[in-house]
Amino acid sequence: MADAICNFVICNDSSLRSQPIIFNPDFFVEKLRHEKPEVFTELVVSNITRLIDLPGAELAQLMGEEDPKLPGGNSIASGFLRSLMSLKRKEKGVVFGSPLTEEGIAQVSQLIEYLHKHLRAEGLFRVPGNSIRQQILKDALNSGTDIDLDSGEFHSNDVATLLKMFLGELPEPLLTHKHFHAHLKIADLTLFDEKGNKTSTPDKERQIEALQLLFLILPAPNRSLLKLLLDLLYQTAKKQDKNKMSAHNLALMFAPHILWPRNVTANDLQENITKLNNGVTFMIKHSQKLFKAPAYIRECARLHYLGSRAHASKDDLDLLTSPSSKELQPLKSQKRSRLDPCHQEETQQRTEEALKELFRHVHNMPDSAKKKKLIRQFNKHPTALTPGSDVRTPPAQRRTRSRSFSGLIKRKVLGTPVIMERKSRDVTPEPERASKENIHLLQKCGSPAHVSQAKLKFLEGRKEDSCRRVRARLLSKESSSL
Repeated sequence: MADAICNFVICNDSSLRSQPIIFNPDFFVEKLRHEKPEVFTELVVSNITRLIDLPGAELAQLMGEEDPKLPGGNSIASGFLRSLMSLKRKEKGVVFGSPLTEEGIAQVSQLIEYLHKHLRAEGLFRVPGNSIRQQILKDALNSGTDIDLDSGEFHSNDVATLLKMFLGELPEPLLTHKHFHAHLKIADLTLFDEKGNKTSTPDKERQIEALQLLFLILPAPNRSLLKLLLDLLYQTAKKQDKNKMSAHNLALMFAPHILWPRNVTANDLQENITKLNNGVTFMIKHSQKLFKAPAYIRECARLHYLGSRAHASKDDLDLLTSPSSKELQPLKSQKRSRLDPCHQEETQQRTEEALKELFRHVHNMPDSAKKKKLIRQFNKHPTALTPGSDVRTPPAQRRTRSRSFSGLIKRKVLGTPVIMERKSRDVTPEPERASKENIHLLQKCGSPAHVSQAKLKFLEGRKEDSCRRVRARLLSKESSSL
């Protein structure tokens, strides 16, 4: 119950704001069940057949299209026992022996509420009570008179035995005849190995999911009483260290009353007895999970009414389609198409005005590193329609190619004629970047001032040698001309 309570309240009445609102997560599931039972049944049964294999006849029985075919139907002995048991139930009272009604559940719920207070009684549901006290209590329930079970007049074993008697005298078991074959198939759900072969290990997750679905299509009174009963048996099994009643022991006591077909014997069921008993044991152990609709059923029911697929997460959500949602979607798209162009133009205009104002503010700032940085950021987005889009940062100065020492000597000795001659002969364009050696030298030294003294001396020596060679060549040319 705790997970179904929401601590948010939307209410204008201040006197009610402090009280929590009970939120039913299965609200749309119940709504679909009551308003469109055929759609709901088809949705649930289609998922049941996804989990268990039901042949055509068994599926028709589950859907209520055919009468259930139960074991022992052709046996002479079973026919005699059926007639004997029907004679025992000939005298029907208001509660006992009558079809299950809300009034009968209200009467029986008094017994269940009393037993919740006496779960420590040893042998509960196994030890029979006093038959005289049981008849008095039975007559009181049938007549609808008020009963004070806490007065001490009745024992817990009397109440427990009377509860089993009530379930046993119902015209059909609490889990109904239509679901009998489905329960047998659920008991056979096992895991598969790596090669895809069935193992003997029960597949608990699929069994829980199948029972959740099967319980959804039970008649409402049967489902209500089953929930009360399984919760009582679950709490009883938790106290097995005191009452000596485990989940399996309780299943042996209640399986004939809530699952076995009426008017059959153990011989009619044969090997199915173990399956049925183990099935009830499983229901008791996992009773706290069995009365919640699977998540995809909740989502299908919600989508059926709200027509939204925002949170769709399974293929099963496509089982239901809402016509109202299909009508609303074109209207929503038309409305968006009308509003979006105006909204986009207005937003674009505001953005441009804001950017222009920001750029004017930056442009009027005094020269500083911050101003240059902001202008560079503007220039990174040339598509922005701002006054700063035409501004470009000045290109970086190109590094010139390093000159050779021989050229330097020629310029020093011969002057500009040699330089002009070099420019006229030079037809190849100057490279855009400096050589790797000069870049490495600049990174390493920073400037020519950092060159070592030894290297300077070496360079000066090479310069003097080059000067001597140039003078010798000039003198040789002069002598030859003379």
